[in-house]
Amino acid sequence: MAHEKNHDYHILNPSIWPLMGALGGFIMLGGMVLYMHDMGPWLGLIGLALVLVTMYSWWSAVVDEANEGDHTPVVMIGLRYAVIMFIMSEIMFFVAWFWNFFKHALYPMTEGTPYIDGVWPPTGIETFDAWHLPLINTLILLCSGAAATWAHHAIAHENNRKDLVNGLILAILLGIVFTFFQAYEYSHATFAFSGNIYGGTFFMATGFHGFHVIIGTIFLAVCLIRALKGQMTPTHHLGFEAAAWYWHFVDVVWLFLFAAIYVWGG
Repeated sequence: MAHEKNHDYHILNPSIWPLMGALGGFIMLGGMVLYMHDMGPWLGLIGLALVLVTMYSWWSAVVDEANEGDHTPVVMIGLRYAVIMFIMSEIMFFVAWFWNFFKHALYPMTEGTPYIDGVWPPTGIETFDAWHLPLINTLILLCSGAAATWAHHAIAHENNRKDLVNGLILAILLGIVFTFFQAYEYSHATFAFSGNIYGGTFFMATGFHGFHVIIGTIFLAVCLIRALKGQMTPTHHLGFEAAAWYWHFVDVVWLFLFAAIYVWGG
């Protein structure tokens, strides 16, 4: 047959979503610039809405492709490489913040003429005790990662859908608790985001990680919904595999943050 598929690759149909995503990102960026010039947030919110619609619709299309059998072993290899490269790009983002933190911690400077050696943390900064709430949050996130591993083992090796669902529920709940505790910690900080290099670095590094925790929790929640619909099998659960990789990446980054910023830097 002339139109019979005789290869393992998935040839994508024309899609509107790449164009919509580009337009949404451009509009959101322009709206943010205008917002910073006191011209209102509405254009930025419109761009954000377009981006969110694009993300939902595009990923829904990918799920439909998987359910229709378009994700052959060759296609899944490419998707795995894509997830790995995405996580590597996220790692480099955190490398920048670790670089910034260690640079100022190892070579602190106090403003003067010329700059003179300072102290770290800066004078007047009361840091968090690493062995209280930060340690509890570390244990919570590690337990969440263990629950995600349990769920992954259940579907990949045992085809145990009950443990898959239970493990995902536990991982999601612990991720939510982590976010709640981090917000509680922020509300009791004695330093602000602006006005000192310690506060700016602390909130950007830990806050951006907290944003990743929220994204990972949503990622796992989508996997839970799909699992409840019976969409995952021992041989086809790449979406959950990607979520598990991402969640373990979040775990490892937090361990470095805990050791560097809370323990050593505090």
